[in-house]
Order: sequence, then C-alpha cells, then structure tokens
Amino acid sequence: MNWEKCSVIITCYNYAKYLPDCIESVLRQSITNFEIIIVNDGSTDNTDEVIRPFLDNVKIKYIRQANAGQANAKNTGISHSDGEFIAFLDADDLWETTKLQKQMPLFINSQVGVVYSKARYIDEDGKALSIELKSNYLKPHAGEVTRDLFFDNFIPFSSSIVRRECIERVGGFDETLKMGIDWDLWLRISVHYLFQFVDEPLLIYRVGHTGQMSKDLESRQACSDRIMVKFLVQNPGALTDKTIRDAYVYTYLNRGYYFRSQDIRTSLKYYIKAIVSNPIHLEAWKGLIKTSLIKLVPHRKSSNT
Repeated sequence: MNWEKCSVIITCYNYAKYLPDCIESVLRQSITNFEIIIVNDGSTDNTDEVIRPFLDNVKIKYIRQANAGQANAKNTGISHSDGEFIAFLDADDLWETTKLQKQMPLFINSQVGVVYSKARYIDEDGKALSIELKSNYLKPHAGEVTRDLFFDNFIPFSSSIVRRECIERVGGFDETLKMGIDWDLWLRISVHYLFQFVDEPLLIYRVGHTGQMSKDLESRQACSDRIMVKFLVQNPGALTDKTIRDAYVYTYLNRGYYFRSQDIRTSLKYYIKAIVSNPIHLEAWKGLIKTSLIKLVPHRKSSNT
C-alpha cells in the first residue's frame, strides 16, 4: 500500500511527566510517514522544558495556547495538521511500535472512516493492570456501528485514526462538551462511514492517576445525556424506537448498579427510570428490588460469640 500521511495529535495539560514517553512511542513507529502536532493547553507544569529536546525534530510541531479545554485543544491540533488521516493520542498514553503499520491498511476501503484497536492497561507508574470489559457493548464492533455505539463508547480514544474527510464532513469536537467529546464525534461519523478495528492491544492506556477527567462521574453522566439527546435530535430515524429505549435502559441500569454502593436513593431513581423506559425489563425490576431491600434491611454487625 502507498502510505498516506498521518497527523498525530497529542494534547496535554500538566502531563509533563508522561509526555516524553508518549512522544517516543510515536517516533518509534515502524512506518515513518507521519507528523506530530503537540498542543500545550495552558499547562502550568514543566511541559515546555520536557518538550524542548524534541523541537529539533522536523516531524514535530509544538503549539502553546491558553487553557481552553480538551475539545478546543484537539481542534487546534487538527487545524494545524495536513495529513490525509488524523490519529489521536493523549499525553499520558503510549502506542505499540506497529500501531500505524497495522491500522492504516484498513483504510484501503474508502468507506471506512475510523480505524481503532484494542488496548492494554497500565497504572500511574507503568505497571501492567488486568482489566476486563464485561459489557457486550464495550467489545469491539466493525462496519455500521451506529446502533452499538449509541449504547456505549467502545472505542479507546488514543487508539483511533480518522480519515480527515470525516471531520470535514461532520465537524470537529464539540467544544461545549466537557467530557465524552470522542463518543459524540464517533456517533456523528458513524452515520456516514464504516468503522474497522485491529483485534490487538496496540494502545497502552494509563488509568487511575491524578487529573484523569474520567473520574468526574457527575459531569460524565451529564455530558452523556446531552450527547444522546443531541444525536437523536440531529439524526431522526437513524435508530429504531426499540434501540433507543433499550439504550436508555442499559444506561440507567449501569448507573443504578454503580450507585447501589454509593447512594441508595440515586440508585433507586435510576432503576425506576429504567422501568419507565421499559416496564417489562426483568433486570430493571431485579435491580429495584435488590436495592430496595438494601435500604429496608439494616446492616447487622457480625458477632463472634
């Protein structure tokens, strides 16, 4: 295949400690037709210092801006790129050496707009973690993915490569969203293009460290609600009524289960929402009953006598 140029967008905010390894993981790629655009989104740490040794590399563009949020920073990176394809990599994540080599050939089909891969997980210090994604909706899907994608975002962001044409057609990241900006973009693209994936963990995804936005549960849920409503308003008829109903039940069941150990009242609220969405959904009724019993039956201290 005649490799087309890929622009790698790395955005960072106070991730100086991870940035050098991140950049090196791109520079070590087994194919070389790429550029790297690094956007420093108003960092207050020593990002400028750690980036300095890389600035002599002709493949690297470095952009500094006042803090404007991740969506704006990524859009800035896109606007300064010139590749036919755009790859995204968060500054705390890493790539396997063969990532571009294994993903780029899948774009040979002109209908494919996004190619992604599986991920493996590490902690703050780089130690391997064993994390299993149990939901069927978090497993990889290919082809026409709108229905599955509406249930959940199964695409590891830093594994994604996007055909530039897709962004030119549907627009970039929504800067009014604090979180879930990738899910929102994938949904918009999925209406017009096919998705493909490499069934290997070509992304090394770092979890659990300070500053990771995915920890902000309340904001994440609010943004998720906005994204779902926005998609339905902008794409009437893209999904069946049953799919929409089932997706909301899935969302409410997940939240009910999560809050069962955190906040019983909130847990009950979401199980009730699930039942309202689908009154004959057995798991919703089971969740409501189980959570109600937890609230009604006081905890007893165990006795050794």
